[in-house]
Amino acid sequence: MLDQRRTTNILLLIIVIPLVFYLLKILSFIFIPLIFSMFIALLFLPLMRWLGRRKVPKVFSIIIVLLLVAVGLKVGIELVQLSSKEILATKSEFLPKADEKIADLKVYLTDNFGMEFEENQNVFAQFFQKENIGSTLGFLNSFLTMLLMTVFFVVLWLAESINVHNLLNNTLLKQKHTSIKTFMKIEKDLIKFIKVKVLVSALTGLFTGLMCVFFDVSFPIFWGLFAFAINFVQMVGSFISVICLSIFAFVELDPSSTLFFFIFAISMVQVTFGAILEPIFMGKSFSINVIAVLVMLMFWGFLWGIPGLIMAIPITVFIKIILDQFPNTKVIASLLSGNQTTLE
Repeated sequence: MLDQRRTTNILLLIIVIPLVFYLLKILSFIFIPLIFSMFIALLFLPLMRWLGRRKVPKVFSIIIVLLLVAVGLKVGIELVQLSSKEILATKSEFLPKADEKIADLKVYLTDNFGMEFEENQNVFAQFFQKENIGSTLGFLNSFLTMLLMTVFFVVLWLAESINVHNLLNNTLLKQKHTSIKTFMKIEKDLIKFIKVKVLVSALTGLFTGLMCVFFDVSFPIFWGLFAFAINFVQMVGSFISVICLSIFAFVELDPSSTLFFFIFAISMVQVTFGAILEPIFMGKSFSINVIAVLVMLMFWGFLWGIPGLIMAIPITVFIKIILDQFPNTKVIASLLSGNQTTLE
């Protein structure tokens, strides 16, 4: 009887798990803003509690938080607009220089390695073609839809209309004491992760932009924003930032010691903030095996694209804390943990 029940449970898991992943994929337009809004709500949860202790009505507390979020979005939009104006202003100077460098590179590769290239329009000019406007507008439409849904869910989280504590208490965790303890640990770790990640990403973007200014590389505001945004993708974000900026600098700078020192400088920025300061600030709570990090990045990236890459690690930490509460799943939690490896 016991073996039969165990077999039934295994069969149910085989059926349910793929179904859950399928729903996560097709309903990503709901789950992505839901999870993002939870992170935003957790970031402002200490402020909400502080206002609550000062007897501020919850409605006014939510309005204050939404105003702070709106100010943050306003600053971000202004920086993007300033970056766009900067790019458009130097377009006529940059594109000919890029064409010349790419032409020289093609000649070098053809002469030394026998590589042949088709004669077509340069890659950089394609970003300014009219046929790309439609896809850009489609992206903006999806982005605005996600943004409005995220704001809607933020209000629900802050108003406690969505209560994760009660959900855990009524489903996964039946014991009330364990539920409260687990939820507080999840909340504490996620708040810490969000604060540290935002701070480290902001410093990385700031110093990347300053390095561009110091070495006279074009579009420092854009590259600062790019480094800030891509740094939220664990591990691979730093490599992408350095590689993309190095390729761009190859066009801007002569292949001399200046280019070498610039690449070295932006690499040191990533190492200092991503590989040294961030693990110190995070502590042991976010110690996850590198293999687990890569697997989770690939999995959530496949499900949700770029938002999945950004949320992969906090979701993994959430899962690890839950699994650690049950004796039968502690082995899986320990496999996710890395005793000697810390997130970068």
